[in-house]
Amino acid sequence: MKKILNWINGLFKDERGTPSSKRFIGILCGITLCVTLYVNSYTHGDIKPADTLVQAVAMLAFGCLGLASVDKIWGKRDNDKTEK
Repeated sequence: MKKILNWINGLFKDERGTPSSKRFIGILCGITLCVTLYVNSYTHGDIKPADTLVQAVAMLAFGCLGLASVDKIWGKRDNDKTEK
């Protein structure tokens, strides 16, 4: 159980081990989007979110997680330059 909690805790940290708000927001948006789309598959068509809202949440999730990935790549390059 401790390994699982450490793994989940590691999801929200960047390459230096500090908490990352981009990862937190990206994962939260992704989970919210998946839950919303799943629930809406069982409800009437009248009770659904606007397509623009769904696209905005998806772009926010992808953007946050993409920026976290870019930071991870550029962070390694910056660390390599400072070590030399």
